[in-house]
Amino acid sequence: MSRRTGYLQHNFVLFAILLAVLFIVVGLIFFGAISVAFKNIGFTPEIIFLILIASLLGSFIDIPLFKIKTDVPVVRNEIVKWYGVTYRIPQFEYGETITTVAVNVGGALIPTGVCLFLLIKSAASMILLSLIGVLAVSIVTHLVARPVKGQGITTPFFIPPIAAAVSAVILSPAHPITIAYVSGVLGTLIGADLSNLRKIPSLGAQVASIGGAGTFDGVFLTGIIAVLLAGL
Repeated sequence: MSRRTGYLQHNFVLFAILLAVLFIVVGLIFFGAISVAFKNIGFTPEIIFLILIASLLGSFIDIPLFKIKTDVPVVRNEIVKWYGVTYRIPQFEYGETITTVAVNVGGALIPTGVCLFLLIKSAASMILLSLIGVLAVSIVTHLVARPVKGQGITTPFFIPPIAAAVSAVILSPAHPITIAYVSGVLGTLIGADLSNLRKIPSLGAQVASIGGAGTFDGVFLTGIIAVLLAGL
């Protein structure tokens, strides 16, 4: 006896609709959280929209800064036959690799620009506290950052924003928002990328992009989550 599955097409369409609705809801919550974070910092809705659009478009742009040349060992097998027996003898040679170090517009330059704007508007005492927060987050991020062959420097995602939020609350319990964002963004850039530049040649990557994890990832999202956590 044969058996057929009925209404498969309708089930698939329903599943696709529910999945699309889920993505829309999650997207609205996500962008809503970003808007709330920037609003807490003091930006108007128009400025928030411009920052989001510029960051999204800028995430596709890497500006080359300089190139790093290094000699890496390359193993080549030399085939030798001796009385009918084949031997593989490894020969070590050195080849030159070139890594282009670049900075990502959406993931580094724009968040850094926002930080500078916030610091310029802040009082001298707030600037000092923010710099202390940047130092604390940089140290924590550097300790947990790990070089990954062929990829770059990776860090556990939630550690930098948690470190930034905790630092902000400790340094200024009454006004932690600016400190949270500045220390989250600059601390991650310094602790993960800038302090590990000397490790880049050994990773074998052709391009190493500072803040190049993307717009709503890495540095950008770290600052947002740090603000939300500090606001709680």
